[in-house]
Amino acid sequence: MMEWTLAGLFGISAILLIISILKTIQASKVTRNEIDMVHVANMKEIHSMQESIRNLELDIEVVMEEAEIQLSSEKKLFLREVLDLYKRNYSIVSIAEKKQVSESEIELLLAPYQKLKDEGRKVANEN
Repeated sequence: MMEWTLAGLFGISAILLIISILKTIQASKVTRNEIDMVHVANMKEIHSMQESIRNLELDIEVVMEEAEIQLSSEKKLFLREVLDLYKRNYSIVSIAEKKQVSESEIELLLAPYQKLKDEGRKVANEN
């Protein structure tokens, strides 16, 4: 009688183990599908951002060509870095020190952008 009870318990445990394995496999498939959906959504978002960047680059190229602005890559990079520092509220003195150029050169580079920024402040202060 003891053998039958032990065999019955062993059989039930084997069945429960098989059911558990099947449920785990099913849950992992669902999780894998969710991960795949997130991956696809991320890839679409990345593709969309890349497309936007390409369009911006082309727009800038067209504007520069139409305005007949000829800047070398080094000058564009330098101006971009200076403008980035200025937009992050670095002072002209600190930008000049950081870039190792004169303050007057930085002021000349930033003059068109300062005018736009000052006009924006005036409009904001008027309201």
